[in-house]
Amino acid sequence: MSDLNATAAALLGLLHDGPQTGGQLVAAARERFGSFFSVTRSQVYRELPALADSGLVRLGKQGARSSQQYVITAAGKKAFKTWLTGEPGPDHLRSPLILRLVHADTLTAKQRSALIDSAKQAYTAEHDAARAAAKSAEGPNAKAIAEYGVARAKATLKLLDSISGS
Repeated sequence: MSDLNATAAALLGLLHDGPQTGGQLVAAARERFGSFFSVTRSQVYRELPALADSGLVRLGKQGARSSQQYVITAAGKKAFKTWLTGEPGPDHLRSPLILRLVHADTLTAKQRSALIDSAKQAYTAEHDAARAAAKSAEGPNAKAIAEYGVARAKATLKLLDSISGS
């Protein structure tokens, strides 16, 4: 698997921390990547067997309730390093909120207002969490990434304010 997709690369990166089950990888992705890169449970469980078939991970210990640990292999570490040093390509934004806002003209004024109010609450909470993460971030990369989360949440709140004012 010479051309890793971003989800496979994310999983290999997380497995550098040690063996993890699919459920642990989902939780670790949510914690480490926050809102800037989503990894769903179905993506994790679809990618892990493909990574194993490619020799980039191997099965580790069998856990409780048939949970299966995965361990990154030397080939997986090499593939991840190759992915890290390669050309990143374009970023793709997949925002259910933005998609809803694109089609918000089909809603009633009351429905549109409820959508915007709900999104404002969610992004206010995200902004607060991102600010706390930025304050506690250690190292320049972690701090810069956390500040990106602050800026993203702030920009979304500004977008929502401009739409609700129109």
